[in-house]
Amino acid sequence: MVLFSISRSLSSSVRFQNPKVSIVQFSVVSGDILNHLQENSGNVEKTLSTFKGPLDSKFVSGVLHRCYPSQSHTGLRFFIWAGLQSDYRHTPYMYNKACKLFSISQNPKLLFDVIEAYRAERCSVTVKTFKVVLNLYKQAKLADEALLVLRKMPEFGLRADTTMYNLVIRLFCVKGDMNTAETLMKEMGLIDLYPDMITYVEMAKGFCSVGRLDDAFRLFEVMKEHGCLPDKVLYSVLLHGICKFGNMEKALELLDEMEKEGGSCSPNVVTYTSVIQRFCEKGQTLEALEVLNRMEARNCSPNRVTASCLIERFCLEGRLNEAYKLIDKVVKGGGVSYEECYSSLVVSLKRNERTEEAEKLFRKMLDGGLKPDGLACSIMIKELASGGRVVDGYELCDEIEKMGYLTSIDSDLYSLLLVGLCERNHSVEAVKLVKLMLMKKIKLKSPYIDSIVEILKKSRDEELVNHLTENLKSFIPKVIIDSSN
Repeated sequence: MVLFSISRSLSSSVRFQNPKVSIVQFSVVSGDILNHLQENSGNVEKTLSTFKGPLDSKFVSGVLHRCYPSQSHTGLRFFIWAGLQSDYRHTPYMYNKACKLFSISQNPKLLFDVIEAYRAERCSVTVKTFKVVLNLYKQAKLADEALLVLRKMPEFGLRADTTMYNLVIRLFCVKGDMNTAETLMKEMGLIDLYPDMITYVEMAKGFCSVGRLDDAFRLFEVMKEHGCLPDKVLYSVLLHGICKFGNMEKALELLDEMEKEGGSCSPNVVTYTSVIQRFCEKGQTLEALEVLNRMEARNCSPNRVTASCLIERFCLEGRLNEAYKLIDKVVKGGGVSYEECYSSLVVSLKRNERTEEAEKLFRKMLDGGLKPDGLACSIMIKELASGGRVVDGYELCDEIEKMGYLTSIDSDLYSLLLVGLCERNHSVEAVKLVKLMLMKKIKLKSPYIDSIVEILKKSRDEELVNHLTENLKSFIPKVIIDSSN
């Protein structure tokens, strides 16, 4: 096992005989590698090949940080070398970290400099080397640069594989440059590479995202020519594109085709829901309900998203009775509960300015032992607090807290309630709310701190001031509290 000199100021060495190396040792060894590379100013990869220590993400991260910012070139070569080792594989997190640390998006030339250094030093370069480089450009979302790397491979006597072409094609699809993506897909056939399902799905997504639906559909014929049959993912991508840009008649035709195809191509709840959502957005409620009937006939239970978009549509049209009938129907299907549906209805009623009906339904849920979700709770409490009924808002908050329903209330809401109670000198309720916030470790945010400090400065209610200053110590700096007295 090779020993690296730890530092010029240290006389001892570290051997990697125990795989459980401490954090301090990781730090020492990461610096040790850089010292060794500097002392052996030749081929970086040849020097690194003598390293036999443990290689994991913590260690790689340590070396990268030591290379930043003055030794970016060395850091990237180390990162690429590490990605080639048989006992280690970079995670997406590590690719993201390397891109951010060395600002690849702003300095894409850094990686080209590394490739040129490989050429100049006659380094042994493999397809896997280029895959690591391409993955860095993928993380940085640099399509043109990734293509240039692909074009450089023949200069090293290498040829890209399907995975690498898919990576570059995906980058151009995300960029919206479908002409280049098409060229690359055709190019694959010229070098005896054939697009796979990943290629077709990425191309379909790209065509749909730019509204080229006819081109997306033509992929079906191309696929069949190459013996690659469409699957549910591809059908769903096309269906989503049609719902976004095309006419809904075409969407229903495709949905019908999926149902006839059956098997792995059968539409699922997400597929049906995307069509229902689009019909609801277009105001075609009847057609949306027909799709709901189709999915239920195929034993596909609607989920909360399915129910919510239909509930929202009924509220917008003022058809509350039908909304309640719809809820009974979808709950019977078993994919969604009354609690979820009624919570969605409370939110929809409030959004459509039917506050009184929303509050009535919310109260009905509580009385019936149904648990409203966090959004419904927040909306109702906020409506009371901001509508001049801050005590009612506090009491509602207290009630659902005692019932154990306050699981995802926005911290801003507690602060809003507290400010309202302080403004109206409700000291007892304000102190109780502060204690609840302390217990739940909810922080009082800056804008609200300023408001409460101003209230305390102006208040003539000594009891309120004394109680709040005592309980707000963990929220407000002492110097601010003292200045308010």
